[in-house]
Amino acid sequence: MASFKCLIFAAFFIALSFDAGLAARHLQQLPVPNFPKPTLPPLPIRVEAHHLLETTLPEVPELPKPELPELPPLPNVELPPLPEVPTLPKPEIPTLPKPELPPFPHLPDELPKPTLPTIPTLPKDVTPPQSTTSP
Repeated sequence: MASFKCLIFAAFFIALSFDAGLAARHLQQLPVPNFPKPTLPPLPIRVEAHHLLETTLPEVPELPKPELPELPPLPNVELPPLPEVPTLPKPEIPTLPKPELPPFPHLPDELPKPTLPTIPTLPKDVTPPQSTTSP
């Protein structure tokens, strides 16, 4: 089973290693084969359908137009007057006392600047100690 998976992996790797551009170039350089072109049979000529195009349509006779009766007059309808809606008095809403808000905390305008520690300096006049052994 493991060798089968290895074989599939190897085949996939080989398939990915093909140069598609090179294969396309080789395909474009191949000569185009000349295949025989099929001939279409001639269309059948039907005489029955041909004479339909040359026939003329019969004329439609004009019929007498009937007279329309007069429309009856529309009745005049009187609409009743619109009813009046009485206006209701507006209720009085009592005013409620507004609650007092606590004071807003205030940040100081200038914040204290942090002090940075100083870097110690080495004295310049220190000489290295003399070695006790001679070279």
